[in-house]
Amino acid sequence: MITLTDSAVAQIRQLQAEKATEGQKLRILVEAGGCSGFEYGMSFDNKKEDDQVFENNGVEFLVDETSLEYLNESVVDFDDGLTGKGFEVRNPNASSTCGCGRSFN
Repeated sequence: MITLTDSAVAQIRQLQAEKATEGQKLRILVEAGGCSGFEYGMSFDNKKEDDQVFENNGVEFLVDETSLEYLNESVVDFDDGLTGKGFEVRNPNASSTCGCGRSFN
């Protein structure tokens, strides 16, 4: 399971209204790259065959099977404060993270 904080839900709803086309949901994914080996990604996309659909606070989002192995039990937050981080994934499965917050190992 992946959890979205209230601030992440609010930001996702706003972005979805502005950028997503009909039927698209937020996709949360992990891909090779970044300075620590893997990096997080998010985009609006249509459901694919191997996707699992999750719902948190009324927001549905997609995660493919491979990404779910890395993201299970993670919390997605949104911070628009002074540090201006944006979306942040707090991942208990990561053994180390990069200072940018988007890359992990």
